[in-house]
Amino acid sequence: MSRTTAPAPVDQPADATLTHGLKQRHLSMIALGGVIGAGLFVGSGAGIAAAGPSIVVAYALSGLLVMLVMRMLGEMSAANPASGSFSVHAERAIGPWAGFTAGWAFWFLLCVAVGLEAIGAAGIMTGWFPGTPEWAWVALFMLVFCGTNLAAVKNFGEFEFWFAALKVGAIVLFLGIGVLAIAGVLPGTEAPGTANLTGDGGFMPNGTEGLIVGLLASVFAYGGLETVTIAAAESEHPVQGVAKAVRTAMWRIAVFYIGSMAVIVTLVPWHEKAVAEKGPYVATLDHLGIDGAGQIMNVVVLIALLSAMNANIYGASRMACSLVARRQGPTALGRISGGVPRTAVLVSSVFGFLCVLLSYWRPDDIFMWLLNTIGAIILVVWFFIAVSQLVLRRRTEREAPEKLVVKMWLFPGLTLLALAGMATVFALMLREEETRMQLLGTGVLTLVLALVGFVLQKRRESRPAAPAGIEH
Repeated sequence: MSRTTAPAPVDQPADATLTHGLKQRHLSMIALGGVIGAGLFVGSGAGIAAAGPSIVVAYALSGLLVMLVMRMLGEMSAANPASGSFSVHAERAIGPWAGFTAGWAFWFLLCVAVGLEAIGAAGIMTGWFPGTPEWAWVALFMLVFCGTNLAAVKNFGEFEFWFAALKVGAIVLFLGIGVLAIAGVLPGTEAPGTANLTGDGGFMPNGTEGLIVGLLASVFAYGGLETVTIAAAESEHPVQGVAKAVRTAMWRIAVFYIGSMAVIVTLVPWHEKAVAEKGPYVATLDHLGIDGAGQIMNVVVLIALLSAMNANIYGASRMACSLVARRQGPTALGRISGGVPRTAVLVSSVFGFLCVLLSYWRPDDIFMWLLNTIGAIILVVWFFIAVSQLVLRRRTEREAPEKLVVKMWLFPGLTLLALAGMATVFALMLREEETRMQLLGTGVLTLVLALVGFVLQKRRESRPAAPAGIEH
């Protein structure tokens, strides 16, 4: 049996498999919406406060790294579409322990993120409806999106399609208004020129130290792109779908992230308190005198949070299902009914709700520990992606070169450059006090998972070989 295959659970019907209910329009919008999250709308304010106008450089550098990672992931996913995505690729390239480590670490990240997003969305709702309890909104959101993911996968696709369409529309409208204001043709505004870019301390007001903090903040704002390669396995045309989504991800990153940062720091003085307190998008619209800007962006942020909840429950359930199919998790999690891994959906949702409860009961210790452990998981995942691509590219060229419908540029040079970039980010996290604990927490979690995965791998290797099954 190859590392890419695993038998389906013996107590499960042979036809109990994931369906192909996602259409190309779903995949395209999932890829688009995946790069637009609450981290961009709100979290980028901390990066601007630290780096000033040079935040544009920070987002460009981290965006370049993400482009390389997505190209590598796209190459592997187009060659071998699987709902386990990078976990399956790591298992094929490095070994079962690597697939176990990358997969369960990512599952843990998504489940904790579901809790964080539920808290954020509930906070917005209690602002609109004073006196209502946060827990009630959390429960409502969890029930809605748990229910969405328990139904056919096309329902998840439809929710994400419209969520992503609204987010993309908001970003495009913001960029359009911003460009008009920069040109001085927006009514009631004057062209700012380069005053905000070069004044108030210059382009790098806090020097390289501020740029580093901004760089670290920007790296983690790009999380979410990986979901499209997980979803591709359930699309009508997996190979063509993931290939198209990855190929067009490049300009989205440039326009949505780097373009937004350029507009914001050109129009608004970087040191304005409103940038960090209200969020850079709200601060910019307020600065331009647009009425109701705060409430408009609150709606957009709410949509971004709900979209992320929906996508993360989906991604966590499919990753868990894939791991179980490869004998790397509890069999019950892998049960598929009606083309949906319903037990995995329920467990992933319950874990997210547990994170919300921990934020109320133990906000200063247990919940903060959870946050620290997931702080650098996305970098660990990217590392596994890069190493896997180094191995699998050469193997695919030898065994099935026709599968390379998406190719990593300038291989292996840019893959090695990406690995060097990740090592640099790890080193910078260790250097900064605020991110050091996150790196150490993630390191401990990764080490524990790797040890467990290695033990399970050795046990499996000592058992008689089982009949080959299907790849997940």
